[in-house]
Amino acid sequence: MSGAVRSASGCGPVSGARIEWWSVNPRGSYDDDHRATQRADAEGRYRYETTFPVRYFGRPPHVHVRVTAPGHRILVTQLYPTPGQTTLTADFVLIRD
Repeated sequence: MSGAVRSASGCGPVSGARIEWWSVNPRGSYDDDHRATQRADAEGRYRYETTFPVRYFGRPPHVHVRVTAPGHRILVTQLYPTPGQTTLTADFVLIRD
């Protein structure tokens, strides 16, 4: 997965935004091995690699994401890759406080 964190006002990069990721392991359980935190670079860009999430309890494969940055509202969302997909590009847009 890759993309950028941008501000809703002007679509400029949000450098240093904190991005938290979590998903289930291949057995369908949450664990620390499938959780990560990173910072967007100076241009707001990120790149994250993980195993493809599996279905569990009737839910389609997905990855949870939480993005925070000073002066912006917290964004919590989920990404839903399609089976067989090997790359995913997503920009996260944060609203100013």
